[in-house]
Formats: sequence, structure tokens, C-alpha cells
Amino acid sequence: MEQIPLTAQKRTVLGRKVKTLRREGQIPAHVFGHKVKTIHVQVNSKDFHKVFEKAGETGIIDLTLDKEKKPVLVRSVQVNPVTDEPLHIDFYQVNLSEKVKVNVPIEIVGEAQAVEKKIGLLLTPISEIEIEALPVDLPESIEVDVSILTEIGQEIKVKDLNIDRSKIEVHTDPEQIVAQIGELVTKEMEALEAEVEAEQAEAEAAAETEGAEAKEAEAAEGEEGGAEEGEKEEGKEEKTETGEGDSKEDKKE
Repeated sequence: MEQIPLTAQKRTVLGRKVKTLRREGQIPAHVFGHKVKTIHVQVNSKDFHKVFEKAGETGIIDLTLDKEKKPVLVRSVQVNPVTDEPLHIDFYQVNLSEKVKVNVPIEIVGEAQAVEKKIGLLLTPISEIEIEALPVDLPESIEVDVSILTEIGQEIKVKDLNIDRSKIEVHTDPEQIVAQIGELVTKEMEALEAEVEAEQAEAEAAAETEGAEAKEAEAAEGEEGGAEEGEKEEGKEEKTETGEGDSKEDKKE
């Protein structure tokens, strides 16, 4: 595996004062390891971005410090939750003759035939596996070709991965599923869809009932109003017949 160079400087700024380093384009870090005394360092932000893009967490970095090269792995990177900019780096110094444990990402390649033919869905329960190997034998990622998956229920497990097991020891459960073809619509989804449809139907029925009741109420109000008008008209007719509606001149006559 290619070893990628990166230059670091010893760091004297510690604690909360490291904010000044970040403003100056430096990332605080430290180097530690088995039987290695921890060293506080700082690296250029732009340089680290370029190196980390190539190395990730499994590539060996040749960290130059005071003209001395130290083979290191990026054990972890603390990032700003808002900007995603690195806040602190942990470099793990390795002994090239000693095996190390790391989590290696899984890279899905190809397209499952079952997905292509719209028979099923590709499920990928895990995104990495734990392995142990010499630093120089660590892969950047482990490819998983899913083009062989043609039917629902077919799967690829950890034990099926194409790994040189003479150099790499896998610690993840060999029966762990890495990729699997699932049904387009699961029974749980069918039940959920049926529940949603039932709720929609109930809501529509309730709306229709409310609409019908509203129309009946309007009709009833209309009939009541008509009856009141009829009573008023009858009252006017009665007054006219009894003479209550005659003018003063009529009374004089």
C-alpha cells in the first residue's frame, strides 16, 4: 500500500487556546500508539484534507516530524457539527511488523439484477467490517459485487467476501449479512399501507356525513324561514279583513 506523506509540527498551544491554531489554518492533533509516548502536534488544514481524501482511516501516512518519519493511521477525526471542518485528529503510530485492528469500509459495486429487473430491493445492513492485518496489508475498502444477486432472498455474507485471509483476519461475524435482496413491498409496508388507506376511507366517510348533515340543517333552516314568512303574510291578511289596516279617511266615512 502506498504511504502518503504529511508534515507535522510539534505543538505548544494546548487546551482552549487551540482555537487560535484553527484560525491560522492549523489542526491540533496528537500521535499515540503501542509503547509510544504521546506527542502533541499540529498539521496544515489544506494538506490534511488532501491526504485524508486518499488515505481515509486505513491508509498509512508517513508523518514527518522534526525530519523523522512516523508511519501512522488516522484513528479518529473530531469535526465541527455545523461546518464539518476537522477540530482535532488522532494519529495512531503503527509498527509495520505488528498487526493492527481497523474497521474497513464496504464498497458496493455493480448493480443487482433483481433491482435492475425491478424484482426486489437491495438491502445493505452494514457499511464496514473489522479486520486485523499488518499495516501494509490493510485494504482501503472491501468491494462487494452485487451483480450476482438475481432473486428475492439471495444474500452475500461476510464469509463470502473476496479477502486474502492468509494476510487478513476478519473479526466481524462471518454470518453477518452484507447485501441482500428484499421484497419490493414488505408485509410490514403492506400492513402500513392498508392502515393508511383505512384511515383515509374513514376520513372521507366522516367528511361525507358532515356534508350531508350540513345540507339537512340548511334545508331545515330554509323550511323554518319559509314558515315564518307564511305566518307574517297570514297576519297581514287578517288585519286587512278586520279593518285594522284602513286609513283615517275610511274611518271618518
